[in-house]
Amino acid sequence: MQMKNELEKNLLICADNLNALDDLIKKGIRADLIYLDPPFFSNRHYEVIWGDEAEVRSFKDRWEGGINVYIEWMKERILKMYDALNETGSFYLHCDWHASHYLKVMLDDVFGYNNFRNEIVWCYKRWPAKQKNFQSMHDIILRYSKSDNVVWNQLFDDFTEQTKKRIKGGKKIEHYEGESGKILIRATEEMSPGVAMCDYWNIPMIAGQAKERLGYPTQKPEALLERIIKASSNKGDLILDPFCGCGTAVAVSQRLSRKWIGIDISPTSVKLMEKRVEKLGAIKNKDFETIGMPTTLAQLRKLEPFEFQNWVINEMRAKQSKKLTSDFGIDGFYEKTIFTERAGIQVKQSENVGRNVVDNFETALSRGKFEKGFIVAFSFTRGAHEEAARAKGEKVEIKLIEVEDLLLGKVKI
Repeated sequence: MQMKNELEKNLLICADNLNALDDLIKKGIRADLIYLDPPFFSNRHYEVIWGDEAEVRSFKDRWEGGINVYIEWMKERILKMYDALNETGSFYLHCDWHASHYLKVMLDDVFGYNNFRNEIVWCYKRWPAKQKNFQSMHDIILRYSKSDNVVWNQLFDDFTEQTKKRIKGGKKIEHYEGESGKILIRATEEMSPGVAMCDYWNIPMIAGQAKERLGYPTQKPEALLERIIKASSNKGDLILDPFCGCGTAVAVSQRLSRKWIGIDISPTSVKLMEKRVEKLGAIKNKDFETIGMPTTLAQLRKLEPFEFQNWVINEMRAKQSKKLTSDFGIDGFYEKTIFTERAGIQVKQSENVGRNVVDNFETALSRGKFEKGFIVAFSFTRGAHEEAARAKGEKVEIKLIEVEDLLLGKVKI
């Protein structure tokens, strides 16, 4: 039975999707379309950026346990997604060749073999690797439904220029058998939108200088998600992405007037998604709500180091250092503007930060030609405050910021 969703606001949820999906199911919320792009089984090593440390932590033992452990871990979550999907809904799983066959067998078991709809091949170009193989230049997207009664909006590719000339104006075409038995085409009076789209999608990866590029290592192009959302949902339908990453699915859903729920384990990713949908006109606490973000000192202490660092840099509205290791103590920075000097930020996820940290940070600021600096930690020793005062007397201002003050919004830069 099709369920009418009474979702008052779109949702961004910072949590393990297993728990988040349970909560949605208990509340009777059912999605009309689920798209997921989990970390591929091939991606055992991530550059820790935009919060991927949380993804690595979440998947680490799945990779170490081998493909069968990975598939079972995925199945536990996909069973929840099945329960969270409307009877007329569609399910799209994005993967690559390392695990696609294993995932296909598992999904046949969950959805039923007869509810498999498509194996979509997303083809793209990238710089080739030197190897004794054909170059791997595609991903796989497995599409399933819960029943034959599924939402479907046929999409069309444009006719080739040659075909347009043959049918004189792009009218609807029909196939017929000629005298020689050869299948020919001819135009009818009704205008045609084009050729029914096939399951081989040639969509470029996001260019290095593209406006939509956010720096997220596994970011997918909006054109890819737009095609999926238009085909398998209507305006006002609810789209769910349980591995939301940088939020391409929710951003496209917002733009196409769909409702949406994005789930990710990384606070950094959720912050990024907030900014992304806000740029599209969504207003926090009016059009969407964010739940599950760390709001206490105890929760912040439990964050992984890079997640904590990202949280601090985001709260201070600064820029993340491009070097995530070997950054000489500069974790974030402000460029020089008419409002502020060029300043560096160092983040310490610890208590009682001492004099030596301030002294070393002063050296790092000098090396980086920063005019000002901030150290953020849970607490500082008296010696640290004395060292900061000494540095200020020598015209290098270092401000010590406690995490609690940052959390409560008491910090003014």
